Amino acid sequence: MNKPVVVREEALVAPVVVPDVAAPAAAAGPAYVVLAGISLSHFLNDTMQSLIASVYPILKDSYALDFAQIGMITLAFQFTASLLQPVIGYVTDRKAQPFSLAIGMGFTFVGLLLLGVAQQYPVILVAAALVGLGSAVFHPESARIARLASGGRYGFAQSVFQLGGSFGTSMGPLLAALIVVPFGQPSIAWFSSIAFLAIVILWRIGHWYKPQIATKKAAAPPAHPDAPSSLRVKVALVVLVALLFSKQLYVSSLSSYYIFYLIDKFAVSTQTAQFYLFIFLAANAAGAFFGGPLGDRFGRKYVIWFSILGALPFTLALPYAGLFASAVLTIFIGFIISSATSSIIVFAQELMPHRLGMISGVFFGFAFGIGGLGAAVLGKVADHTGIAFVYQVCALLPAIGLLAVFLPKMPNAAR
Repeated sequence: MNKPVVVREEALVAPVVVPDVAAPAAAAGPAYVVLAGISLSHFLNDTMQSLIASVYPILKDSYALDFAQIGMITLAFQFTASLLQPVIGYVTDRKAQPFSLAIGMGFTFVGLLLLGVAQQYPVILVAAALVGLGSAVFHPESARIARLASGGRYGFAQSVFQLGGSFGTSMGPLLAALIVVPFGQPSIAWFSSIAFLAIVILWRIGHWYKPQIATKKAAAPPAHPDAPSSLRVKVALVVLVALLFSKQLYVSSLSSYYIFYLIDKFAVSTQTAQFYLFIFLAANAAGAFFGGPLGDRFGRKYVIWFSILGALPFTLALPYAGLFASAVLTIFIGFIISSATSSIIVFAQELMPHRLGMISGVFFGFAFGIGGLGAAVLGKVADHTGIAFVYQVCALLPAIGLLAVFLPKMPNAAR
């Protein structure tokens, strides 16, 4: 018989029903080995995908690309991920595919090989799209595995999962500075060995995941009497999407164009600018890790509000700061603005606990998609107004997070 799981502090809209095979794991606490494996895989996946943005200066110089074309590369990569993630999440909600993660990583493997040998702009776009396709397969199901291995500590598990991705994203500029810049575009293909390692890890995780899959569809549990109404749930999901929009678009503006901003404003070298980008992305990774456990302990709404109100003063100051001050400001911005990512995703999962894959796919997919669309739009703006103006406009994005006032109060559950 299926048993409802009761979560402390922030209850779900309805009690989550999990199969009996998962009950022992929940009772024993988080499955740390599985969480470590899925986080390491996220690290490897996002390290590879972050290489695309990190080698933009090389591609720009080699193929005489303008900022709009650079933005289109980001769009090609992130559009495939955005378009497919909710679909993949919906499919795996209906029928889990334990080995799809390893198969999806194969697309990333091929994309990196192709990017290393590409000599024409359309081929670069295809290679970027293949890496995006690998991400589309990876994120929804891996987020589900992280929750399944959480032992009830959902924010903690999501933060461990996010830490791998954020830290991997921060490694892209560093590896590009140390390897790709000295050895050129063909060295990108060397990173396909990372994709192969990820395939091996994900295949092993698939063997752990397979017995956890329910063989019978669980009956729908009764709703909590104090749960938000259906209308409030829909409004809350729209608000959470808007919050993720403001955060991801700002992060995308820095990850895609911060290198060019530093080169244009302070006349630093490409390698120096990549190290500064690494500092921002490393702070982003730290914030993603600490935000989840804080949400488990103090409530996710408080963490979301801290992320909104805390980041805005620093983003407003960044366009007017010097080189050293810019580095310091981006540390605070990266840490604070990413601290709510895990809380936003877990909040959304708790609003619709019966659609974990689809919700994870929508939010991860939206994050990728808005980043790609935003990069393309910001590239057009930068071509016409200059890169400095872009950062003056983007400084206001965190203010969108004030919509968090419309998030519902989740009912407290018994311990």
